[in-house]
Amino acid sequence: MQSADQQLMAPPIDAAQVLGAIPNPILVVGRQGDITYANPAAEQFFDSGAAVLCRQNLRDLVPFGSPVLQLFAQVFRERYNVAEYDVDLGSPRLGERLVDVQISPVPEAPDHVIVRFDERSMAAKIGRALTHRGAARSVTGMAAILAHEVKNPLSGIRGAAQLLELNASPADRELTRLICDETDRICALVDSMEVFSDKRPIERGPVNIHQVLERVRKVAQAGFGKHIRFVERYDPSLPPVYGNRDQLVQVFLNLVKNAAEAIGDDTGGEIVLTTAYRHGVRLAVRGSRDRLHLPLEVSVQDNGPGVPEEIRPHLFDPFVTTKISGSGLGLALVAKIIGDHGGVIECDSRPRRTVFSARLPVHNPAVEASGESE
Repeated sequence: MQSADQQLMAPPIDAAQVLGAIPNPILVVGRQGDITYANPAAEQFFDSGAAVLCRQNLRDLVPFGSPVLQLFAQVFRERYNVAEYDVDLGSPRLGERLVDVQISPVPEAPDHVIVRFDERSMAAKIGRALTHRGAARSVTGMAAILAHEVKNPLSGIRGAAQLLELNASPADRELTRLICDETDRICALVDSMEVFSDKRPIERGPVNIHQVLERVRKVAQAGFGKHIRFVERYDPSLPPVYGNRDQLVQVFLNLVKNAAEAIGDDTGGEIVLTTAYRHGVRLAVRGSRDRLHLPLEVSVQDNGPGVPEEIRPHLFDPFVTTKISGSGLGLALVAKIIGDHGGVIECDSRPRRTVFSARLPVHNPAVEASGESE
């Protein structure tokens, strides 16, 4: 008979079984690039059995000069996780394969690393983030057209209504006042869009993102966020952001206000402000060999009901909103400002946990002095 303690004791977990259950392709690779383990997802991804893969070298599986090999060497050199998004692993045998890659050291086995590929998650998120930039650019052209083709005629309509009002009966004055009010409302909407037509380069310099977030928190708690609990999870060692302080205040104040409105009157409402430095995060620029270094991550998280699933893919498009009286330009403006900073913005939402994460460049005095962009 087994004792109660023996019956309750869980059997030891086999690491190979755990890796085998993960749906992402995973390889364990030695210092010289020799593959020593491949999980079933990797077998399917590379269309080869584990026995065949374990007779190959990592260089046999990726294109010549692939950034995967640079990341591989970097992990052995610096001993921390690195990731790269939008990596092209396409080959005649594999076909077109655009993935994100994460390589991690194995503390218990210093001569090995774990290489994980993902075709769907982060690469798709970053792709959507770049699409949000395109949405902001589309509203830029729209703003210029509206300012010229709509706002000017509206001024004439309002002036004519005011002239009619002078000799109108009380009942007709109500109608002319309605015309004036509606033209004013449309003009206000156009005014809010004119910011998108400003194509001047923004003035940038070193910005302490924690001072920005502190300003945003104080404004929120003094007004629309009085009833909400704020949690700050900051990395105090974070270097300065290369950005424009006032515009970054506008971005995160907008995100915090959206979070507060999503929470509503919930007495248990909570907004979490987080900063982190993500080692090794780089983003490929389509049509170029350049790669953006966006290691600074700033997140605004709320415990509201979440973004409706049907609008998540279009969340940063202009005129998309869940608010009854909203214009749908707030998040489009956020996407434009973050894009002007050379960064990306993304959203991950589910009930009781919605996170907006902005990735931004580090201030580099040498780059700024040379007049180049990061």
